[in-house]
Amino acid sequence: MKRRVVITGLGVVSPNGIGIPDFLQNIRNGDSGIRHFPELADLNFSCQVGGRPEVPEDLQRKYFTDLELRNFNSNGILYGVMAGMDALNDAKINVSEKDGEPLWDLGIVFGTGTSGVEKFREAIYKLDAGKVRRLGSTTVIQTMASGISAYLGGKIGAGNWVTTNSSACATGTEAILMGYNHIAQGNAEQMLCGSCSDASPYVWGGFDAMKVTNFKHNDTPTKASRPLSASASGFVPGSGAGALLLESLESAQQRGAKIYAEVLGGNSNNGGHRLGGSMTAPNSQAVQKCIVDALANAGVQSSEIDYINGHLTATAKDPTEIENWCEALGRYGSDFPYINSLKCMVGHGLAASGSLEAVATVLQLHHDFVFPNTNCEDIHPEIAKFIDTEKIPRHLMETPLKTVAKASFGFGDVNACIIFRKI
Repeated sequence: MKRRVVITGLGVVSPNGIGIPDFLQNIRNGDSGIRHFPELADLNFSCQVGGRPEVPEDLQRKYFTDLELRNFNSNGILYGVMAGMDALNDAKINVSEKDGEPLWDLGIVFGTGTSGVEKFREAIYKLDAGKVRRLGSTTVIQTMASGISAYLGGKIGAGNWVTTNSSACATGTEAILMGYNHIAQGNAEQMLCGSCSDASPYVWGGFDAMKVTNFKHNDTPTKASRPLSASASGFVPGSGAGALLLESLESAQQRGAKIYAEVLGGNSNNGGHRLGGSMTAPNSQAVQKCIVDALANAGVQSSEIDYINGHLTATAKDPTEIENWCEALGRYGSDFPYINSLKCMVGHGLAASGSLEAVATVLQLHHDFVFPNTNCEDIHPEIAKFIDTEKIPRHLMETPLKTVAKASFGFGDVNACIIFRKI
């Protein structure tokens, strides 16, 4: 029998808020963190806006020593460590003493898409100049994919499973599922789960070249990200990190920990690039199956879902996602749950998106509200064919929530869906 798993800590580093209090206030208000970057214009980007958390040096020093910050140039790891340590502190779990044993019952699954791109670029230039001995001793750990989990593992003293996953836009959601299953199977008491993404032209440039980003709002950046909207014209690249401390219900109760929500279960799958799916397009049958199987794994009926935090990227696939949700849940029109997309305020966080959005989902569940879909004055007519437009709130909605769904769908035809419930 699976053990019950709950969430006892949250952390976030987002373009529109660093730390849970600021992030919570800003998503309630619909405040955007998207802005214009002159350097993108200088590099001839079509999309010159994006979402990037700004972390001043004094705040960095609360998480890293001066020695660690020497020659440090990996903002994805920076964001991930900050969010992860904040989630641990929120759960009131102390790190292991440096001369003590590791925390054998605490593990980490913290994902990323790329790591230390700016550091890697720096290393390339030094190598091309024949300055291999000038690379420094931390180049490897700043650029290896598992650098984020390695940094967090060392700071915490985590002694259980410590790993990094990478599944494009589904990375963060998948990381939570991995941690959930590890605890549910009795292999750990606590798992720190999340994901991060670098903010860099060298990450965002490929998407600009694919012509999938928004180029119409360079002068009005807060209006650029428009999920569910008829005037949506591509996504806005973003970055940051989200983290959730998952814990067995027994452990949380023994500690008297604050519980945000229970993780009931979920599912991840792949469309196999079949039935219309490809490296960049979803296989709708696989998406629907992922949602249906997530509900079954969680032991939840589709009629119980009060709210959905969608993937919804402000591209031509938004109507397809809504249709897939309708088909999977068997719910249409006014019977459809409320739905929104965090990307309207922070852009598409890429590998960080699933965890950033999971934190936002849990906060809405815990505090009984649905944040507004900003920039959605003109709901896409193809979406309006499937659901009542009142199910897409344009203003803050205070409403009781009990059971909610979070899903992510990424490049490679990967899908992941989690079900959370108030406890």
